[in-house]
Amino acid sequence: MSMDIHGILKQLPHRYPILLVDRVIEIVPGERIKALKNVTINEPFFNGHFPHRPVMPGVLMLEALAQAAALLAFATLNVVPDDQSVYYFAGIDAARFKRPVEPGDQLTLDVKLDRMKAGIFKFKAQASVAEALAVEAELMCTMRSIEA
Repeated sequence: MSMDIHGILKQLPHRYPILLVDRVIEIVPGERIKALKNVTINEPFFNGHFPHRPVMPGVLMLEALAQAAALLAFATLNVVPDDQSVYYFAGIDAARFKRPVEPGDQLTLDVKLDRMKAGIFKFKAQASVAEALAVEAELMCTMRSIEA
C-alpha cells in the first residue's frame, strides 16, 4: 500500500513548515514503511542553517523519521487520529548522523516496527540519500489523548 500527500495530510496533523513526509512508497502494517522527503532550497530552515552551506538539521531528519513511524503506527492499529489525540516522541536512542543532507537531495525514510507494548512503539529507523545512509536511530513513540 502507498500514500500520496492527500492521504498523509489526512493522517498527520503537521502542516508547513513542519510536515516532513511527501509520499509513502510502501507501508506494511505491523512491519515497515518506506517514505520520501524531498529536500528543497525553499525550506525555511536553510536561511539560518547554514546560509553559506545549507544543511538539513539532524533533528528535522529525526522528525521526518518519526512522522513516517507515526503513519506506520496508525496503519498497524488501523486508526485515523483525531483532534483529541497526539502522537509524541517517548525517546530517541543510538542516533547517528552519517552524511549531510543538502538542497536537491531526496531523503528515503525506512522505518521498521521493532515492538509494540502498552501503547509504546519502538522503531528502528534510517534515512538515506541515493542509498547512502544519512541518519539512523531507534525511536520510541506513543499516542496520548489531549485533556481538555
